[in-house]
Amino acid sequence: MAAESWKLTVFGPKPVITAALVAQEDMVDWDPEIVLTGFEIADDQPDDWRLDAYLSRKPTHQDRTAIKALFPGKAPRIKAEQLPEEDWITQSQLGMDPIRAGRFHVRTPDHPASGEAGVTDLIIPASQAFGTGQHQTTAGCLAMLDAMRQSGVVPRNLADIGTGTGLLAFAALDLWPRALATASDIDAVCAGVVADNAAMNGVKLGSKTGEMTMVIADGMADPLLQARGPYDLLIANILAGPLVELAPVFGNAVAPGGQLLLAGLLETQEERVRRAYRKAGFRLAARMVNGDWSILWLRKRR
Repeated sequence: MAAESWKLTVFGPKPVITAALVAQEDMVDWDPEIVLTGFEIADDQPDDWRLDAYLSRKPTHQDRTAIKALFPGKAPRIKAEQLPEEDWITQSQLGMDPIRAGRFHVRTPDHPASGEAGVTDLIIPASQAFGTGQHQTTAGCLAMLDAMRQSGVVPRNLADIGTGTGLLAFAALDLWPRALATASDIDAVCAGVVADNAAMNGVKLGSKTGEMTMVIADGMADPLLQARGPYDLLIANILAGPLVELAPVFGNAVAPGGQLLLAGLLETQEERVRRAYRKAGFRLAARMVNGDWSILWLRKRR
């Protein structure tokens, strides 16, 4: 029997919903089986947002209490909905329109290639892993990687931490095809997803230059990741809380003068993240804001 899938939804003003997302990041005992997303209801209603909480079980009283705890003051009204017996991540991504970020055109297989000269076409199907390019943080990272290339950055050894679908690692290898590339994610399902996506995009998996090695790891806690460092480009599109915690680790993993691309943080969280990385020996090279999200290009002091 397939597992049940449910969604709990809360509607509210943008500041209230974004504050709830920040509050969830700061909860050390948050149930990882409850996956949150927040977004505006419609393009013409930028101040009206919704928070969706996805569960692979029927919501319990404790689940509802956990959601309510994200909102100080009066408890919000929570709408519960049972979803079809299909993977909710895949269903949420079906029919996605292609995006253009820097030189990259990212699409699902049901859309045609760009055909435009000088544009790299990347195919990322709806899948069980995050990172299709649709989210503003992923699109921002693609644009920032392109900006790095145009500014003369030429990494020989790069890593993508929290790779999801593999998209950012694929883009980096397209920009720097002679680099040694390593990708990692904490979610074991990503190994198969990345392998399939690599084949679809002509990215060779392996341990040589111009190839990509995929590992399952929590942050940098993997012998291969550690052995292949230090890196002269490290990419981490995760969340603000883990980024702050990993600052000393990334400080040791990036070579002097190396580049660090960080995303997954709201603009309101930027100063806290930048403060942590200043202490770890990084300085700001460039920043970009895409929607409410900050994308930071940092450079390690020599």
